[in-house]
Amino acid sequence: MAARSKANRILAAVLIPLALLTLAGMAALWPSGSKEGVSLANPYSTAPGVTFDTGTIQSVVTGNCMQGSAQQGPAQQAPGQQGGGQQGAQQPPGKGSDCTFAYTEPDKGGSPVKVVINPDVASSHGVKPGDQIRYLNLSNAQGAGGSQGSPAYIFVDFVRTLPIILLAVLYAVVVIAVARWRGLRALIGLVGAYFVLANFLLPGLVEGKPPLLLALVGSTVIMIGVLYFAHGFSARTSTALLGTVFGLAITALLAAWATDAANLAGVGSHDAATLVNTSSNISISGVILCGLIISGLGVLNDVTITQSSAVWELYELAPASSARKLFTSAMRIGRDHIASPVYTIAFAYAGAALPILIIVMLYDRPLLDTLTSAELSEEVIRTLVGSIGLVLAIPVTTLIAVLVVKATGVPVPGPVPAGGVHPPVAGPGDGKHDDGHSHADDVADTGALAAAVLEERSRRAAVEPAAVHTDAPVPPEVPATRRGRRADRG
Repeated sequence: MAARSKANRILAAVLIPLALLTLAGMAALWPSGSKEGVSLANPYSTAPGVTFDTGTIQSVVTGNCMQGSAQQGPAQQAPGQQGGGQQGAQQPPGKGSDCTFAYTEPDKGGSPVKVVINPDVASSHGVKPGDQIRYLNLSNAQGAGGSQGSPAYIFVDFVRTLPIILLAVLYAVVVIAVARWRGLRALIGLVGAYFVLANFLLPGLVEGKPPLLLALVGSTVIMIGVLYFAHGFSARTSTALLGTVFGLAITALLAAWATDAANLAGVGSHDAATLVNTSSNISISGVILCGLIISGLGVLNDVTITQSSAVWELYELAPASSARKLFTSAMRIGRDHIASPVYTIAFAYAGAALPILIIVMLYDRPLLDTLTSAELSEEVIRTLVGSIGLVLAIPVTTLIAVLVVKATGVPVPGPVPAGGVHPPVAGPGDGKHDDGHSHADDVADTGALAAAVLEERSRRAAVEPAAVHTDAPVPPEVPATRRGRRADRG
């Protein structure tokens, strides 16, 4: 008990100041919320009389662009109109050109309207009856009655509310069904993480706060909340948190160096170019730096909590094994953890950047030039930085977990002898039992470790009948031991 209390005090002495320092940094960096100096036109703003409407497509036809658009009461885009209205300002094709039209029943009621579909949408994905779409309604715009040949209803986007809600509900049901209350707490923690991202990180970047501090403070707050809320307050969770913070620090240092050394300026991104003209306070390099740190946060948390749990499970399997053997066995599991997340990060970024990869491939450039180009260098560095951080976090998390579990774990008593007194529990370095049999500490493989433990339990079961005939009562050691170990597991 004294060792357990000492280990818990050490964990508290490290984590409590870290949490207080993080909260103080969050309070100091909290954005004001002011958008003064930010000039960004809203793509969904409209001129007087122009509205965004939704409806369901009834039928799709192809016809002459001039005649088809004029049939609906032509309209002209009002001056200053943004976003989707820019397509209405384009002159319709010549007399021989064909356009795709969708007869759409408005959700607000009324007769079906003829919506002109963008050529890129019509040629790539297409539209079909039953699709819900959002379209720009120019029929009531100022000066609409005087224009000729301009479409009155222009396709803007699909309405995806229903499929996204169905997927979100299915995801929540699956998570809760498999992980139960812990899965529900994880989902609630995800909502809290979104709150930190939307109300602290993003506004802080817009106001020009230090991106490295923003990312470190915000990520640490997210991890503290998510880990303890989802997994509970325990030595196991605290161990995973320490490993996560270590990996996060390594990732932040590498990201800060790589952003400067590789001159990541975001010149290959249209969105970055838009932000450059939005506000003088926004640093594109700072946004990229912050993104490099946050992007690997989920995978980093995954490997640390899983590795910490592996150490605890191995300890429960062989509580008498030494710290060295426990670390060796856990690192065998950790090596599998290292391989899988590396693939996860690489494939996740490749999947998100497929359009860019196809374009770069069509350029027929050398491989080295392609990987170091402005279009791909950010993704390559993101993969490398995140992978290095999570790989180094695994041995550190394992070491911390082994030290903590050996200090806080409950030893398993041996079989009760004829005198009714438990023999002393083998220490971490005892090596073998007095009867000469192999101890679980003697093996160097995780599978052999489990076999050795089963052998020890079989020997105990063979000895227990002799203890039953003694006058001393046999304490209920198994239930008590399980309760003690479950209390340590949190």
